[in-house]
Amino acid sequence: MTGSSVARIAHDLSTAALDWLHANRERGAFPADTGADLGDPDSAYKPLGETALAASLVLREGAAGSAQLRTARELVDFTWQQMREGALLYERQLRYPLLTDPLETYAHFARSGHRHDELEELLTHCAAVGSMVEVVPNRRLAVANAHRTVGVGADDWPSLTRATWLGQTPPPWAIDWMTGYSVTHTVFHLTDWGARPDGLPADMTAYVTDWLPVWIDIWSEVGQWDLVGELLIVGVCLPRPRLDAAEWARLAALQHADGMVPRDGEPVTGSPDQRFLNHQHTTVVATVAGTLALSRLLNGAA
Repeated sequence: MTGSSVARIAHDLSTAALDWLHANRERGAFPADTGADLGDPDSAYKPLGETALAASLVLREGAAGSAQLRTARELVDFTWQQMREGALLYERQLRYPLLTDPLETYAHFARSGHRHDELEELLTHCAAVGSMVEVVPNRRLAVANAHRTVGVGADDWPSLTRATWLGQTPPPWAIDWMTGYSVTHTVFHLTDWGARPDGLPADMTAYVTDWLPVWIDIWSEVGQWDLVGELLIVGVCLPRPRLDAAEWARLAALQHADGMVPRDGEPVTGSPDQRFLNHQHTTVVATVAGTLALSRLLNGAA
């Protein structure tokens, strides 16, 4: 298949995935009495932030059609309203200053034009304090990229980069499932989700270029489609994007008619609410993957 074929796959994959996220957005809404404590952050808070991330990247890239851009804007606005226009994030950061999630979540909204002055003042203070030393290395990069997106703080990128598993370029067979996710997010944050491909150092670029096909093949064989989707995003973020048509077609073939993309090879069962809970993240991944691939193809990077 040609680059135009991959572009069509990427467009169709991301458009259908984005539409599914939009159609099911109320399933991810906060309960009415939600406050800053968030006893179970993964139940609604994390999916809302992921949806905001995907929609913000659709808007940033501007590669989608007008209908998709409108859908993405509606999703960003919906998730911003769920965050009480930043007030929930502000209260959470104020109450728990060592947490990184208010900053990381806020970055998606700042990228899309939603700002909260009091929260930014607080984030500036937290960045100056430098209290996040116990955060694991790839998460430190997430904080650094959120600082960069919001426009606060100044981070030591070279040191943060080399502290990660990928930054050490260890024997590639030493990777496991969880480290695979750490590798993908290291690339995402160093390159700001593909906007800064040269943010990935040359030796790490060569390492990922050599071993990415192997990792994609391994996790495709065992049906870990969520991780496969993230690895495809890694390929898109490289200075010279890697867009293997067969890999993209394989992921697209898994997409359900309604746009949902399953997380693994297990049967998709349960109520619509359970389907959203189980497969929302992979559908976010598909939205991001297709959006970034289409953008880089249209801009002649591949």
